[in-house]
Amino acid sequence: MFSKLIQSPALVRVAPFAVFIALTFLQDHCGEAARYWIYLGKTLAGAAMLVALWKHIQEAEWRLSWEAVTVGVAVFAMWVGLDDLLARLGLPAYPKLKTSGTAWNPNEAFGAGSALAVFFILVRIAGSSLVVPFLEEIFFRSFVYRFIAGKDFLAIPLGKFLPLPFIVTSALFGFEHREWLAGILCGFAYQGLVIWKNRLGDAVTAHGITNLLLGLWVVWKGAWQFW
Repeated sequence: MFSKLIQSPALVRVAPFAVFIALTFLQDHCGEAARYWIYLGKTLAGAAMLVALWKHIQEAEWRLSWEAVTVGVAVFAMWVGLDDLLARLGLPAYPKLKTSGTAWNPNEAFGAGSALAVFFILVRIAGSSLVVPFLEEIFFRSFVYRFIAGKDFLAIPLGKFLPLPFIVTSALFGFEHREWLAGILCGFAYQGLVIWKNRLGDAVTAHGITNLLLGLWVVWKGAWQFW
């Protein structure tokens, strides 16, 4: 099974994300307490698959650059401030997608300040900052973007701007999130960074910075709706 997986350039980029999404669906249908443990499980599973498949994904990397830091911080600011910006422009807040579960709030589920609440807050921040960026950037920016352009996706440079894949990939990424409009704009930013730098690692870093800042913001402000 594993040998067949690593022989497929598409599968090694799709499988970790697919497993993560499948567990995400399960997470919201197994009860309030179970969802937190399933999140821990899917984070560990995603990390394990990344480790196992790492050497088979040539572009999988982490790059620290001023461009990545700038984009990561800017996307965070956009994500939490978009509704306020629309209001200042005299526009209504855009409607958010409905989700099957309630907002992620370990304080409400396990008691504010309890050991389990703190543990699952840390799990969420770690998972979203260290694991999710690799899973999503490899899937969307490395695979989906180039596969839309052609089945022989490895032959297409990461840095090549392709209008249709750019729009479609960013839209798919956006609608994966409750805040779909912010997600689409976020997809534009990360995809643009990959094209600009002609590598995936900067987008992984930017994505990780965005999610880390968002996690800290959620806890600081009690803005659990972002989770």
